[in-house]
Amino acid sequence: MRVITGTARGRKLIEPEGMDIRPTTDVVKEAVFNIIQFDIEGRRVLDLFAGTGQLGIEALSRGAESAVFVDQSKAAVKLVKDNLKKTQLENGRVVQGDSISYLGGREKFDLIFLDPPYQTTLLESSLQNIVKFDKLNTGGIIVCESPVGKELPELKEPYQCLKTYRYGKVKITVYTRA
Repeated sequence: MRVITGTARGRKLIEPEGMDIRPTTDVVKEAVFNIIQFDIEGRRVLDLFAGTGQLGIEALSRGAESAVFVDQSKAAVKLVKDNLKKTQLENGRVVQGDSISYLGGREKFDLIFLDPPYQTTLLESSLQNIVKFDKLNTGGIIVCESPVGKELPELKEPYQCLKTYRYGKVKITVYTRA
C-alpha cells in the first residue's frame, strides 16, 4: 500500500494488522484516481469509514485543500494519524466517531469517499444522509466502493449517478451533485 503520486508519491503507508480493516487495493485505488484526476486539486475531501486513510491521503498528496477522516475504530483512527504523519500531510483532520452521525454536521465537501464494510447497509445509509443533509457542494463527487453484486440507490435531484465501473469483484460508483 503506497501513495501513487503527488507530494507524498511512493511513500508506503502503514497497513492494518488482522482483518478488521479492509484497505482498498492499489489497483482499485489507481482506477479511482484515474476517474477523478481532474477533480481533486483545491477540493475539500471527506474520507468516511477511513480505515487506513489511504483515499484521503492520496487526494491530499494530489493537491486537495483539506481532508477529514472519520472512523469509529480507535485502531483505524491511530492508523490514519500515523499515515498522515508518515506522509507529512498536515491538512488532514481525524475524527473518531460514528460515520453516519458525522454526516449530520454543518460541513460540506467537494469530494466524498465511501468505502464502508461490505456486509452492511452503511453505504446506503451514508448516501441517504449525504442527500438529506446536502453534504456535497455543487459539482462535487461521491465515490463509492462496494462488492459487484450490491445495488446502490438512485439519488434524488440534484444528485445523480454518473457511472459505474467494475474491477474484478469490486464496483466503483460515482455520483455527482449538479
